[in-house]
Amino acid sequence: MQSTFERHVGAVLEGPVTRGGGAVDIAILIPCFNEEGAIGGVVRAFREALPNARIYIYDNASEDRTVAVGGAAGAIVRHEPMQGKGNVVRRMFADVEADVYVLVDGDGTYDAGDALGLIRHLREHHVDLVNGLRTGVHVRRGHQLGNEIFNRIVGWLFGSRFTDMLSGYKVLSRRFVKSFPALATGFEIETELTVHALQLRMPVAELPTRYGPRVDGSASKLRTIRDGFKILWAIITLIKRERPLAFFTAGCLGLVALSLGLAAPLAVTFIETGLVPRLPTAVLAMGLMVLAFLSLACGLVLDTVTRGRIEMKRLHYLSLPAAGET
Repeated sequence: MQSTFERHVGAVLEGPVTRGGGAVDIAILIPCFNEEGAIGGVVRAFREALPNARIYIYDNASEDRTVAVGGAAGAIVRHEPMQGKGNVVRRMFADVEADVYVLVDGDGTYDAGDALGLIRHLREHHVDLVNGLRTGVHVRRGHQLGNEIFNRIVGWLFGSRFTDMLSGYKVLSRRFVKSFPALATGFEIETELTVHALQLRMPVAELPTRYGPRVDGSASKLRTIRDGFKILWAIITLIKRERPLAFFTAGCLGLVALSLGLAAPLAVTFIETGLVPRLPTAVLAMGLMVLAFLSLACGLVLDTVTRGRIEMKRLHYLSLPAAGET
């Protein structure tokens, strides 16, 4: 007996992709910047894997023939002039309507043949995000180390549910995409996608996907040090925005420790002599202690605001149909 998913996909493969009549509307989203050498093969591979899915190329001001090659291969080509993967993803999520979204890089490193398995898992298990766990030997050591560090930080702060959050291969439900605010501008968008899912406690999954080498003529746009710092800064910003009580409490404790460190010798001197010989240091210590409690107060206020904002995001998320229920 066929599963619900197989009946849906069968309808897609046998007839037009529509929002009604039980068919699964699948959109493949490919952000591109100077991927002339790889994009044609990527489009053809996904066309073969999912014949009736709509394939979108969003060109990010490429300076080569990416648009011409992608269009000739059969993709729908659109443009986002503001540089940065985050800007492109925000535009794609705003423009495209579908039941299931496959987000994949245009460099040819991800296997299109894995898409059907990822979609099947999303539909049958009613999850909102299936993350592609990269397997293979073609991930650079610096990227592997940075990825592991960032995964540990995010897991410690928001919950450990992914081991490769920076993967560029993700399958998303409609209610994930249409409830995602998309504030990032660059490669830190992967971190923001992960935190969005963890913060709203969405049902998610992570499945292994094959990761291969880039095709000849395709160069990586990721710069290990520069983009690593951007991702780290994005994590710090997300902590401040989504976990303000923890963020400002840490600042409070740091200021209290510094204040006590400065005040301790003065207290000893005062007990022994009854004098305060270094008045500026005493004033500084007192000022730091005041700032510490102001930081704690900010954390308490912002935590209440954040909880209200998360509740509103959660209610909007719940107002959309669940994956597999279209």
